[in-house]
Amino acid sequence: MTRTVAQVIVDGLVDLGVGQVFGVVGDALNPLTDAIRTTEGIDWTGFRHEEAAAFAAGARAQLSGDLAVCMGTVGPGSVHLLNGLYDAAKSGAPVLAVCGQVPLSEMGGDYFQEVDNDLLFRDVAVYRATVTSPDQMPRLLESAVRAAVTGRGVAVLTVPGDLGDREVEEDRPTRFALPRPAVTRPDDPALAEAAEAIARGSRVTLLVGRGAREARVEVLRAAELLSAPMVLTLKGKEGFEDDDNPYEVGQTGLIGNPGAAHAMDTCDTLIMLGTDFPYRDWYPEDCRVVQIDTREEHLGRRVPVDVGLAGDVGATLRALLPLLTPVPSRSHLDEARERYADWQEGQAGLADPAHDKRLLGRMRAMFDNREADIRPEALAAAVDRHAADDAIFTSDTGMATVWLSRLVRMRGTRRLIGSYNLGSMANAMPQAIGAQLWAPDRQVVAFCGDGGLGMLLGDLMTIRSERLPVKLVVFDNRRLGMVKLEQEQAGLPEFGTELDNPDFAAVAEAIGLTGIRVTAPGELDEAVRKALALPGPVLLDVLTNPAEVAVPGKPTVSQGWGFAIAKMKENLPSGAR
Repeated sequence: MTRTVAQVIVDGLVDLGVGQVFGVVGDALNPLTDAIRTTEGIDWTGFRHEEAAAFAAGARAQLSGDLAVCMGTVGPGSVHLLNGLYDAAKSGAPVLAVCGQVPLSEMGGDYFQEVDNDLLFRDVAVYRATVTSPDQMPRLLESAVRAAVTGRGVAVLTVPGDLGDREVEEDRPTRFALPRPAVTRPDDPALAEAAEAIARGSRVTLLVGRGAREARVEVLRAAELLSAPMVLTLKGKEGFEDDDNPYEVGQTGLIGNPGAAHAMDTCDTLIMLGTDFPYRDWYPEDCRVVQIDTREEHLGRRVPVDVGLAGDVGATLRALLPLLTPVPSRSHLDEARERYADWQEGQAGLADPAHDKRLLGRMRAMFDNREADIRPEALAAAVDRHAADDAIFTSDTGMATVWLSRLVRMRGTRRLIGSYNLGSMANAMPQAIGAQLWAPDRQVVAFCGDGGLGMLLGDLMTIRSERLPVKLVVFDNRRLGMVKLEQEQAGLPEFGTELDNPDFAAVAEAIGLTGIRVTAPGELDEAVRKALALPGPVLLDVLTNPAEVAVPGKPTVSQGWGFAIAKMKENLPSGAR
């Protein structure tokens, strides 16, 4: 029996093992959604906003490593996918977006809702094509899938509304021929050059990122041989942040700590393992740099390198380790670990709900927490205590990510994703939906900013309709907190960041989720425990301190001075500012 274009696409997705498609239905997609309806092995998950569907698809692709699929109908439906697709692209997630288009005969005539998808997605997609004839199928589908998977990015396939139900005359089964990922390492002379460069140093620091996750044994052995503190990127937390790692000193950058800052600033040799950490200001100066990365174009992109090794981190380290000269002195490691431990002790104090009742806490609260709100550190620490060891965490860009990075440990088999390359707002909740659909039996916890949650609030209804047991933890500080902090560090008074929030727990209850609202520190721990233990979806709305400041690992004089000036301006009468 001859199949339609839509059926060829849907059957091909089933062959790939794609069990779910995310999107919002629309007329141009009708042939495709109907094919999904009548095909075994694949389901349609309807969202309230295409951006949320794209975020969910990207999350699924990041967690599984396999292709995920979202769909948007003609014009605005496809445009709405764009932000979530940018996040997938910058995260290296293989996503196929199937987009509707106006009828083929109307293309190019400024028809109602017509958008040039090939132009629209040019920057975000590794592949984009518009089907103009049934005879192009399944070839264009195969090309799109192959590009997304091998290029670890987004492919966009546009199907005009009058082509989806057209029959493919020369029909054949799809043949994707996806290659297995190659495991490569540099040649022996390059490894010898790297070993020689490392041997010249006595204070070695490792900067470890996502690309080293599968090389835990080799990375720990390198740290042991070189007596090297291990600084983790945010995406490197997963796989290296646990009690069995005696070299870890946390993160660097604005979310970092004094131990990591010391490890970076005082090293004479920096070894970058599977990371493209983008913040140039936080790299050490006047030191040797050796970088290992699977993507050759990443070598030296952030900081000048003395030796760049293109290859898999695990395979490269296995060949490099026998060539390394051990560093007997542990002073560099011990100094960084001591500073890290002191900082952790201070964070633990802030995370204690009773902090503001003690003498020093009462003194501090007079300046930064006069309303006795819950400190966000306490909320993050409570979630860390009560969450499962195999929980999947998502976090909104901004202060929610800061508190997660500092106080939630990626122990056990915990997973972590967020918009850590694009830096979009509103990602945590839709990514949690994608994570829960991928792993229905695992606990999924979203660290939501109140601004981010409000931006895509409608897809709380998707959580309800799909009966997903997602746990949404809302850091409700009534602010765009990161923007507020950025303004104040620049010496500007807070402006435009205040949010007139509803009672998010009541909103959740009205939608059909369990809502819990917490306003007092003494209620926090039991509320978190209850929220994570309840079956079904829960929204935990916690009123946190809007004046809480996340001090970077090495604060500058200009940041402190700017903050002081901003606070003086904020307390002046409005007419005097």
